[in-house]
Amino acid sequence: MAGRSTAATRPKPPQRRRISNSSNPKFLKDPKLLFSSALLLCDAILVALIIAYVPYTKIDWDAYMSQVSGFLGGERDYANLKGDTGPLVYPAGFLYFYSAIQYVTGGQVHPAQILFGILYIINLGIILFIYGKTDVVPWWAFILLCLSKRVHSIFVLRLFNDCLAMMLLYASLTSLLYQKWHLGLIIFSGAVSIKMNVLLYAPPLLLLMLKAMSIGGVISALSGAALVQILLGMPFIMSHPFAYISRAFNLGRVFILFWSVNFKFVPEPIFVSKAFAISLLIAHLGLLTAFAHYRWCMHEGGLFKFLYSRLDPIKLKFALTSSFPLKKSFNIHSSNRVLRKEYIVTTMFVGNFIGIVCARSLHYQFYSWYFHSLPYLLWKMPFPTVLRILLFIGVEFCWNVFPSSLYSSAMLLFLHLVILVGLWSAPSEYPYDGHDSEDPKQSTADMSAFVQNLLQQMQSRFQTMSDSIMGSRINELESSINDLKTEMGMEGSPSPMQQSKPASDEVKQDEVGNILER
Repeated sequence: MAGRSTAATRPKPPQRRRISNSSNPKFLKDPKLLFSSALLLCDAILVALIIAYVPYTKIDWDAYMSQVSGFLGGERDYANLKGDTGPLVYPAGFLYFYSAIQYVTGGQVHPAQILFGILYIINLGIILFIYGKTDVVPWWAFILLCLSKRVHSIFVLRLFNDCLAMMLLYASLTSLLYQKWHLGLIIFSGAVSIKMNVLLYAPPLLLLMLKAMSIGGVISALSGAALVQILLGMPFIMSHPFAYISRAFNLGRVFILFWSVNFKFVPEPIFVSKAFAISLLIAHLGLLTAFAHYRWCMHEGGLFKFLYSRLDPIKLKFALTSSFPLKKSFNIHSSNRVLRKEYIVTTMFVGNFIGIVCARSLHYQFYSWYFHSLPYLLWKMPFPTVLRILLFIGVEFCWNVFPSSLYSSAMLLFLHLVILVGLWSAPSEYPYDGHDSEDPKQSTADMSAFVQNLLQQMQSRFQTMSDSIMGSRINELESSINDLKTEMGMEGSPSPMQQSKPASDEVKQDEVGNILER
């Protein structure tokens, strides 16, 4: 007995060891998670060293604080909110965020640098999370996200509002990865309220919404985003609406050529001309349309066929409901479709990059608009790894030439075009997840129910019309016979129609049934 009991208890310790060992492998064997954690730690140390030993560069911080002080002092006219670098040109969300920053830091630079260092790490963590949710970039290439001298400078040495706007944009993108479209649109609108460059993501975002949501869902999500803008701008809209809208949402601003990083080689008369701006706008819209038609909507037969497929069911629904009082109508796109995470990220990043290529002027802080998407875009291209790394180094080099020269500017444009060509030549991705919420069996059942319901409605309507028409004809015929009998003096004899009425009713029903069967 003792031997048996000892043998029975021996396997338990190894089993416990297996259980305890199996609780760690997910963390220990996931290189993305381990490497991302190590990168965050190392970059946090690097940021602390930059703040401690690299001198702060005064550019826009004092102007931001002057504009915020005017707002906190009760000024609601955007024409009077000014700073050292000029009038306020950002939407109302900028004032709220920097008012909070001024409250936390007291308007002092060093505490603000520490705060922006924390925001940098949070932003990097969100980016690494997005990268980890896709299988595009290998884990070792995550280090490229931490190697930009210019981006570190933008965050902790310049304190630009671009940093806040892009952090919210990436938070919005994270919500989209989990199909939280309404929440994502609200966060997206908050990012736009800090700086309008986020609108470069709007065209691909709208396309994704049309793919993932019903038309009603798209309208409600856009309404929520618009409501955010209205609520944030309400104090200024109520007092000086024209000044607020014209300054906060000015799409016609012309930047100084000296600070341009991308089109420095263009002569200044051409650079500031409307013709040049319109040409870039046409190129922007043309590239977006081409990518949407041939790349993003290829599996739906192209952009225009996809848009027609979304609008055609609405026309059919209205046509049917106007002709027949359907109790339950069928909408082909009533159920949401689950988009693949990689497809969402690719569409958003490529759409923004097209806007970057066609931007008339890119200042140095604008590098933060697309730097964190650069490794992802490079690994989407069918290029060798060495070429991808060389392209990354080349773009980083161009952004660190100060002031930008004719050669660095032309080189940056050339590298952008090479990346754009590589993205065009990349294989088109299938948009929808394998666990699509739109079950084909369910869709077929819904279609069958819709057709059956429609046929029943049509049969009922036709039956009613047939009864009405044939009943009135029989009554007219019987009345005519009675009138004829009266004239012939046969009032007392029974009407032959009364005797044959049951038979005629049976004939009428048989005829209607035959018609319906046909």
